[in-house]
Amino acid sequence: MSPIPILITGATGYLGAQLVFGLLRKFGDGVACRVTVRAGSDAGFLKGLPVEIVMADMLDPHAVAEAVQGAEAVFHCAGLIAYTSNYRDRLYETNVLGTRNVVDACLAGGVRRLVATSSIAAVGMPGHLDGSRASNESSAFSEWQRRNPYMESKHLAELECRRGAAEGLDVVMVNPGVVVGKGEGKDAPGSSSNEVLRMIYRGALPFCPDGGTGFVDVRDVAEALIAAWEHGHAGERYIIVGENISFRDLFARIAALPGSSAKRPVMVSGALATAAGIGGELWSWLSGRPSFISIESMRQASRQAEYSNRRSVQELGIGYRPFEETLKTLIS
Repeated sequence: MSPIPILITGATGYLGAQLVFGLLRKFGDGVACRVTVRAGSDAGFLKGLPVEIVMADMLDPHAVAEAVQGAEAVFHCAGLIAYTSNYRDRLYETNVLGTRNVVDACLAGGVRRLVATSSIAAVGMPGHLDGSRASNESSAFSEWQRRNPYMESKHLAELECRRGAAEGLDVVMVNPGVVVGKGEGKDAPGSSSNEVLRMIYRGALPFCPDGGTGFVDVRDVAEALIAAWEHGHAGERYIIVGENISFRDLFARIAALPGSSAKRPVMVSGALATAAGIGGELWSWLSGRPSFISIESMRQASRQAEYSNRRSVQELGIGYRPFEETLKTLIS
């Protein structure tokens, strides 16, 4: 039997790299993996792996179409994470227009299934009137979430996927929480989220927002993407969250790790949170680099957000790793 031709976008990123490792580990010679690499990206960790590397920028529709050609399945992992207002245009270009190009290429190329990596940022927040606490796959995106440029870009990217589904594309969306943990590969890409947790561990970051959110191990997300390809229902989305954790509890769990220098957190709320958000916006504007601290991200971090993973467990058969196990990978 011939190997299944698969394309992975964003393979030089934190999650995309772990997906490549996961596919090769599970299927071996049963898959023929092609990965897109953008000019200037560090693809050194791919050396020695049985993958075909193609140069393609997601904003170039012709390059994307050529990369997709002949693929039976496409995993779209390429994207930009940034929260400050000065990145709104770049977020739209990368996350929305990039997804549009992938969807169009899949439609034209006759791809059997597109698995698109979204985020809990695109999932709506339940209101006080519906009586629910945890967001699920049906929670409607709220108008206030559009103020957060990252949330808005992921929501609009999902609309591109749904447009593709309406035009006949078999597409499944995967919505991970905050992805953390160390995966395979000595030289594999890392993530800013992991660096933040290490800063807390070293005692270099004592500030803590009031709220909380959903966290998930990067290895669980890679396995969920593969499960969505194999078992996901066309046109559906799947929330991938191992545990909902308050930021206060996150600090406590990191403080309990062996060798931790984590300090008792200073709770940040109200005017102090706004000031921190303004500082993040200014730093991003002056440095030209993305920041996870912004006015809107601090407002979001003050909410005790919760996400239900029931559908991913029941329909995809996902079993999530304990969060303490994930944290230990960051200090090993």
